[in-house]
Amino acid sequence: MNTTTTVMIVDDTPTNLSVLIDYLNNFGFEILVAVDGEGAISSAIAGQPDLILLDIMMPGMDGYETCRRLKQDPITQDIPVIFISALSESIDKIKGFSSGAVDYITKPFQQDEVLARVTTHLTLQRQKKELAELNATKDKFFSIISHDMRGIFVPIMGSTDIIKRMVKKYDDDRLNKFSKNLSSSVKNAIKLFENLIEWSRLQQGNMEFVQSKLSLKDLIAQTVDLFMEHQKSKNIKIINEVIDDFQVYGDENMIKTIIRNLISNALKFTNSGGKITLKAKKQDSLIEVSVSDSGIGINPDKVKDLFTLKQQKSVVGTGGEHGTGLGLILCKDFVEKHEGKIWVNSIVGHGSTFKFSLPELDKNLNLLHS
Repeated sequence: MNTTTTVMIVDDTPTNLSVLIDYLNNFGFEILVAVDGEGAISSAIAGQPDLILLDIMMPGMDGYETCRRLKQDPITQDIPVIFISALSESIDKIKGFSSGAVDYITKPFQQDEVLARVTTHLTLQRQKKELAELNATKDKFFSIISHDMRGIFVPIMGSTDIIKRMVKKYDDDRLNKFSKNLSSSVKNAIKLFENLIEWSRLQQGNMEFVQSKLSLKDLIAQTVDLFMEHQKSKNIKIINEVIDDFQVYGDENMIKTIIRNLISNALKFTNSGGKITLKAKKQDSLIEVSVSDSGIGINPDKVKDLFTLKQQKSVVGTGGEHGTGLGLILCKDFVEKHEGKIWVNSIVGHGSTFKFSLPELDKNLNLLHS
């Protein structure tokens, strides 16, 4: 059992405390102790144990009332409580469950039974938390999608209506302008769907991870070429300074996706006349790739949530571009799949530098054959 798992034992009988403390300590649990209800509530608030073993018959406040108060406090209400008592009648057990307990063990207890019930309820509590986090992620994800999908398709619909009118009047200049806007919106929609599909496949475990020997220099050059038209349309210069032919062992599609999303993100937040620079260097046993821009930068309070779904919506780019932020989340997942790391340094008004690291070829091959 993980040593960071904490169990609080509440009992006014020294012998019971000693037996339970010694036994649970053997399985790596950290123990908090209280000998009465008031002390249990105070310690639970301060120590936030993962589970509470609670006696019923104690001086002052009994176990039932202690449990009720724990369940009424938002700080302690989610901590599972198991009664452990000499009261063995059905009415006593019913009263225990009614007060908010998740289980009931009668004394004299068997140590193995206590361990089994404690482990079971800790597992259930962990799974409950994981499910709640997954549901929160799902809700946030759909919130982001619904917001930014509207942001992408509203200009598409507006542009098509205007183009219809321009065709009738044959206003060539305005027709050309709106056709470019339409093309840009469609490309943004395609990027969104590509990231959405890849992220969904990764979450479901349906994405293949096919590793091979790769030239990072070639991957970066090939990906930069994809943005030739985009950088011209925004008047932004992409400078590829990757000269050394670093070799990595990884999934070609995933690494290209990481680079593509970082360049796309830099283009989105860089003003006309700006520049984006790509570099790579060896850092100990890792290859570190950086994508720097001279863009608008990121507020410090936003940096910590860049690679998560905590932000409800993305920021509109310097050219009115919309996005979901899924690209950066996908980058993080793909980098970690390669046992690497990704991070960002940014100064508002001066630009951002996104960096990610990958183990170089020899280390990857050792990992593969270990």
